[in-house]
Order: sequence, then structure tokens, then C-alpha cells
Amino acid sequence: MLPAQARLRRRPEFTAVVRSGRRAGRPTMVLHYLSERPEHRDGPAPSGARAGFVVGKAVGNSVVRHRVTRRLRAAVREELHRLPPTADLVVRARPEAGSAASALLRRDLASGLDRLLGERGARS
Repeated sequence: MLPAQARLRRRPEFTAVVRSGRRAGRPTMVLHYLSERPEHRDGPAPSGARAGFVVGKAVGNSVVRHRVTRRLRAAVREELHRLPPTADLVVRARPEAGSAASALLRRDLASGLDRLLGERGARS
């Protein structure tokens, strides 16, 4: 489970990342990355990188969508340290994610982050 302060929760937060951020498409997901989050109106901005997930009905029924969300959450938790403290990440699952193994989801997440963070040669 991601800690509460590491999660995107509100629609405007998701919208800001998707509209203003950079994007990297992978076979099982699309990553939207915003390195500097906008100013907060509700007091001090949260510290630390945050992530949010979008898993639509095209991925599968409720059981499949929740399974995919849990797998993505675990994969992002392992990679969150790579993001700067002011970064936001939205992971949108593609329909292929419903039948993908956890290892494939992790590999796609890592390669998408490599692309977004400019670390193309960092992994083999």
C-alpha cells in the first residue's frame, strides 16, 4: 500500500498531471509525469512524490481492475524513490494490463520511467 501522502486523490490533481505533464506509452500502460506540481491553495504543498492510478472498465470487470490496481500500486511503490520530491505520476492501465503478469507490469513501468526521467541506458 502507498502511504496516504504519496497518493493523488482529487480529480484536479489527476487532470493537471495528464494535461500538463509528459507522457510515455508502454504496451500495458501510459505514464503521465509532472515534475513540478502546481501551487497548493489548501495550505502547504505535500512533500514527496505522489502517484495515482486510472484503471477503466476496458481493462476488465471489477475483480480484474482491482487486481491490476494492486499490482500497479506495488510496482510504483518500488520505483517511487526514483522520482523527485515534487513529482506527480499518473499510471493509466491499458486493456492489455488485465491479462499481463506482474513482471511485465513492473518492466513496462520501469522502462516508461526510464524514458520520462531521461535514464534510457540505466537499465538493461
